[in-house]
Amino acid sequence: MTERILYVGSYTHRDSEGIYIYRFDTQTGALRHEALAAEQEHPSFLTLHPQGHILYAVGEDNEAGHVNSYAIDPATGGLTRLNRQPTHGTAPCHLVVEPGGRTLVVANYYSGNVAVYPLKADGSIGDPVQNIQHHGSGPNQERQEAAHAHSTTMSPDGTRVYVADLGMDKVMIYRLVNGRLVANDPDHISVQGGAGPRHFDFHPNGRNAYIINELDLTVTVCAFDPGTGALDAIQTISTLPDDVDDKTGLSTADIHVSADGRFVYGSNRHHNTLAIFSVDQDSGRLTAAGHASTRGQTPRNFTIDPTGAWVLAANQDSDDICVFSRDADSGQLTPVGDMVWAPMAVCLLFGP
Repeated sequence: MTERILYVGSYTHRDSEGIYIYRFDTQTGALRHEALAAEQEHPSFLTLHPQGHILYAVGEDNEAGHVNSYAIDPATGGLTRLNRQPTHGTAPCHLVVEPGGRTLVVANYYSGNVAVYPLKADGSIGDPVQNIQHHGSGPNQERQEAAHAHSTTMSPDGTRVYVADLGMDKVMIYRLVNGRLVANDPDHISVQGGAGPRHFDFHPNGRNAYIINELDLTVTVCAFDPGTGALDAIQTISTLPDDVDDKTGLSTADIHVSADGRFVYGSNRHHNTLAIFSVDQDSGRLTAAGHASTRGQTPRNFTIDPTGAWVLAANQDSDDICVFSRDADSGQLTPVGDMVWAPMAVCLLFGP
C-alpha cells in the first residue's frame, strides 16, 4: 500500500474549519484533499498517541486555550472527539506524548506556561496534574517581554522534555518522573540574546540536537549528553542565503532532521523557503546546502514523509501545501505536481 493519510491542522480564520484529511501517494508524490476530519477552533499543532489510535490537537485560543483528543477510525482515518481539557494558559501551540502513552505535555505560548496531563486507558485526556509557569524575558521588547513557551520535545529515551521558550532565549530541560516534570540538572541551555528559540529536534545519532531560532533566523547546533540531558551549543548558523541583508518581517518556524541523519531542514517564513543543511557525521555541525522555494506564502510546519523520499510544506498565508521530492544523496528538494489547497494550513502530520 503506497497511500498514507495526512492530517492537516489549521487556523480557523477565513475558510478553514479545523482538521482536514488528505491522502498522499508515497510512490508518486500525489496529494489530494479528502474531507474535513473534525471541526475545531485553531488546531494549530497535532500529534499522535504512540499506539497510533488517538490524535491530539491544541486549540490555540488567545483567551482560553484547550487541548483535544480524537479517536482515529482505523479504516477511514476519520476522527471522533473523545474529550477536551483546558490548558490553563493562552495560545497553546505545541504538544508531545511520552513514548509509554501515559503523559501529555502542552506548551502555552502567550502565557508562557507548560501544562501536564495523564492519559487514560482509552487515550482521552485526564485532568491536568501540573502547571509550570516560566519567568523571564529577552532583549526584543516586542516579542520577548515575557516568557513564551513555544514547543515541547521528548528526548529519544523518553525520560526528559525540552521546552523551547522564545521569550526567555532558553530551552528548559525537565525530567519526566511519574507523570510529572521535575527540573533537570542542568535545567536549561541559553541561546544568544534575541534569538527566540522556537522548535527543536534531535539527531538520530543521539549525540546532537538542533534549535531553530525564530527571531534572528538561525539554527543553534548542540552537543547532547543523553546521560545528564545537558545541551552544549557548538555552532550557530543562519537559515538565510548570504545575500539577504534585510531581515525585516522574516522569521523561522520549524526544523527537522532527516531519518538518515545526513540533512537538517528549516522553514523561513516570508522568505518562503526551506533551508537545507548537510550534517557533519562526526561533530553534528551544519553546512548550508541551499534553499528551496515553497511556492507559497509563509511556510510554517513541514514534514518528511515516512519513506524519506518526500517533503511537504504548509503555506499558511497562501492556503496550500507544496510537495517536494527529496534527493537522499544531496538532500536537495525539487517541487513536484500542483499546489494543493489547504486553508490556513499550519501543521502536517502523517497518520498511523
